[in-house]
Amino acid sequence: MALVVSLPTANATLRMRVWRAMKGLGCAVLRDGVYLLPAGRGLRQALRMHAEDIKQGGGSAYLLNVSNPSAEEKSDFQGLFDRSEDYFKLMGQVTKFKAAIGSIDAAAGRRQIKALWRDFEALVALDYFSSRGKVEADALLTEAESLFLASLSADEPKAVPGSVTLRDAADYQGRFWATRRHLWVDRMASAWLIRRFIDPEARFLWLEQPEDCPEDALGFDFDGAEFTHVGQQVTFEVLLASFGLEADQALMKLGTLVHCLDVGGMPMAEAAGLEMVLGGLRVSQQDDDALLSAAGGVFDGIYLNFKTGESR
Repeated sequence: MALVVSLPTANATLRMRVWRAMKGLGCAVLRDGVYLLPAGRGLRQALRMHAEDIKQGGGSAYLLNVSNPSAEEKSDFQGLFDRSEDYFKLMGQVTKFKAAIGSIDAAAGRRQIKALWRDFEALVALDYFSSRGKVEADALLTEAESLFLASLSADEPKAVPGSVTLRDAADYQGRFWATRRHLWVDRMASAWLIRRFIDPEARFLWLEQPEDCPEDALGFDFDGAEFTHVGQQVTFEVLLASFGLEADQALMKLGTLVHCLDVGGMPMAEAAGLEMVLGGLRVSQQDDDALLSAAGGVFDGIYLNFKTGESR
């Protein structure tokens, strides 16, 4: 479909507003005042709204259907929406970010990776015909995020291949559970999950090194531990699967949130706030038992919010 417009030269504000709107929708420009968009996808209503705005501003606007184009015309039209160059430009920025890993501080790195994801998502929203470079940019950005997060904690566990074995929680009561000290999100959330849903009498050991784990303790979230990253799942998600807790949608949503903060992935609105709160607790509570107690209240609140949200 095409939007053909004529704008009054005296109304500079309207001209700027239309230019920004057409750019925001990802319109192809056939010539001055003629904008093209694919039909559907809610775009017709958007163009109709802008057409009315133009008319009210003293201009003229006509929304036309481009019906039954030939195969050659269709190919030419789709070529106007090719975002490949934009994807490759973004990949250059991601590559530059990867090269800087290790020399930038955590806060700056997190801001940069979030900005890169925002740019990628904005580009995908305007990529109406799945341009070349989309898959590659997604993979490169995912890799860069994983490398950056791994650089923040050199001792983070490496994911092992395979599937998760279902366990009986009755066999895991009153046990010692061990993980690395200086807890962060996956270890905090996993310890909370263990005590809240798996082993209410769990006792925790905070290890200086994974090699210090006693033989009779159940290790989690370190290389060689009983429970650690498997495939694409972080330790919290592995525990959910191991003890049959995946039917609880509130826990699953919390798992997605933990995954996002631990290794990246699907962005969640709650992630930034949780990261800020846990970061503050980590600074204020030097003792890991006290840290877990404080973080447990946070996870309780998030879980209950997700749980009550299911019935709203």
